[in-house]
Amino acid sequence: MDPRGRMANLVTSLCCVVVAAVVVAYAQRRSQLVGRNQYEPMYTEVVLRCGSLDSNASVSWKVNGTDVRAQHRQLGPKLILTQVTLSHNGLYSCFQNPNGERRDTILLHVGIRPREPSVTCRSNTYPKGFYCSWHQLYPTYIPTSYEVDVVHNQKSLEVQKDAVHKNRCHVRFPEVFSSSPYKVNVTAINALGRASTLYSFEESNIVKPDPPERVTATPIRFNARRLEVTWQSPATWPDVDNFPLKYFLRYRPLIRDTWQHVELSDSTAHTITDAIAGKEYIIQVAAKDTEIGTWSDWSVAVHATPWIEDPSPITSTTDGDFPTVTAVIHSKTPPSGQNISASPRHETKTSPIPSSNAPQKAEPPVGRAARLLTFFSPLLLGMLLLLM
Repeated sequence: MDPRGRMANLVTSLCCVVVAAVVVAYAQRRSQLVGRNQYEPMYTEVVLRCGSLDSNASVSWKVNGTDVRAQHRQLGPKLILTQVTLSHNGLYSCFQNPNGERRDTILLHVGIRPREPSVTCRSNTYPKGFYCSWHQLYPTYIPTSYEVDVVHNQKSLEVQKDAVHKNRCHVRFPEVFSSSPYKVNVTAINALGRASTLYSFEESNIVKPDPPERVTATPIRFNARRLEVTWQSPATWPDVDNFPLKYFLRYRPLIRDTWQHVELSDSTAHTITDAIAGKEYIIQVAAKDTEIGTWSDWSVAVHATPWIEDPSPITSTTDGDFPTVTAVIHSKTPPSGQNISASPRHETKTSPIPSSNAPQKAEPPVGRAARLLTFFSPLLLGMLLLLM
């Protein structure tokens, strides 16, 4: 081989060796800076080891950049923490004495192994499918993932994770009106262990619609005891024609705590005929499949008051020298501080409201001559008696 070629090959080999060494050194350095994760159960004794140093190496430890203050002891390159709690979480770094070179970095996570998750399943889109959700009854304090398996008639069904809710999945019904049970197995997994829950159910037991929507209550004109209530089927119920819903209406006046109930079949309207006149009502509706399942939660509450008749005006007339003043009974008093306009020549006052809503008949005005005659009649009579 040409000497120049040999030299080129040698240079290339040396470059590769140097690059590899740099990469390894960089990786080691980065691992020391970032730290390796170490998960430990709460209330136990934890041992942190400083890399691969031998048992006689002398090291010092820091947590989050400061000296370790928690109860601990050192044994060569080992740091031993007792009865760890969440307060021990942090980034631990060890430095070899006496030059203080950092040799290892450990990110300590203290947590709890998972327990059997609580699992529930429900079908609010019957007959399309159902969903299952789960949660831990107690926190684990460290990342925990879940595996879900669903079996029906000894066949595994496809499980689709929910895009919004982390602890929820969706499953399509492989058949409708099946009497075979569904078996859902949910396994919680984290760095400290795993635990599973097996949940079994029949199709008919998990059907539960969402609450009815767009509930309205409208007073009926000229009827002080009626309210017209309407609503719509939940939008999530896919086939209300072939799988109809029935409804449960409840209502009460705010002045009472007892509800009145009406059950309706395949209807989205009802007229309340026994409302208390002038009292505000609270109204809610629930839904259920006509044959299987359970009732939905109650809808959002709506408030309504039956129709109230407008008050009639009352006319009152004062003495002949003053203009006629008309007073109207209002359902609400005027705002405080509102003035009543007055004539520049005469002060105008509102007439008192009578006890009855019927207009009061005014007395006819009396002329000046009649008033004078009435005033002087006793005097004239006295003078005539003295002259006789």
